Amino acid sequence: MNKILHPAATRGTANYGWLQAKYSFSFANYFDPNRLQFGSLRVLNDDVIAPGMGFGTHPHKNMEIVTIPQLGAVKHKDSMGNNGIVAAGDIQVMSAGSGVEHSEFNASTTEPLKLFQIWLFPETENVTPRYDQKEIAPLLTPNTFSPVVKPKSEASDSDLWIHQQAYFHIGDFTEERTTNYSVKQPSNGVYLMVIKGSVVIDNETLTSRDAIGLWDTKEVPLTVSKDSRLLLIEVPMN
Repeated sequence: MNKILHPAATRGTANYGWLQAKYSFSFANYFDPNRLQFGSLRVLNDDVIAPGMGFGTHPHKNMEIVTIPQLGAVKHKDSMGNNGIVAAGDIQVMSAGSGVEHSEFNASTTEPLKLFQIWLFPETENVTPRYDQKEIAPLLTPNTFSPVVKPKSEASDSDLWIHQQAYFHIGDFTEERTTNYSVKQPSNGVYLMVIKGSVVIDNETLTSRDAIGLWDTKEVPLTVSKDSRLLLIEVPMN
């Protein structure tokens, strides 16, 4: 098993006044040639957006975009006709495909918005753009990793899916648990970030916002502490 550690304090940072961002991979004005991506995972931004502020209408193309608000709510509008709210406790997926424009603003004029913005390269380019969102809680089983986004090829009509052989899981652990995550596709790797709490993986202890990338393994043994929440993304490495 190969691994790469990304301690929270080593992430790129940016403060635009209205936006405070932490970048797991090179993005905007932050560039590190050793942190361009992890397999098909290109962006994992940990953003705090000031009340009433946000990203004005801008284009995307050929990227799978997953948004997970942590606090507050996103006001979303796009060129496909979607116009609504994505609140903490929801997860949003958007396939930019052949091209889409959208805007994202903090829906509150008094409270900050905190969210994860995640981009993956697609396995197929120039697909028809699409959008979907769901509430996370009904998708979760306590004390294990629960799938919240799947590849299109494995998804049912009720699943969130993307155009990539990637799997998003959230692990909510109310008690300490030693477990294994089995990698679903042999050529895939796993990128895990601690949202809160802590976890021990391959003799490495990770706490809030620490992350680790693992590949060339069939399973990932880990010990999770009580009251922890983990984000696990399995992605193709080539």
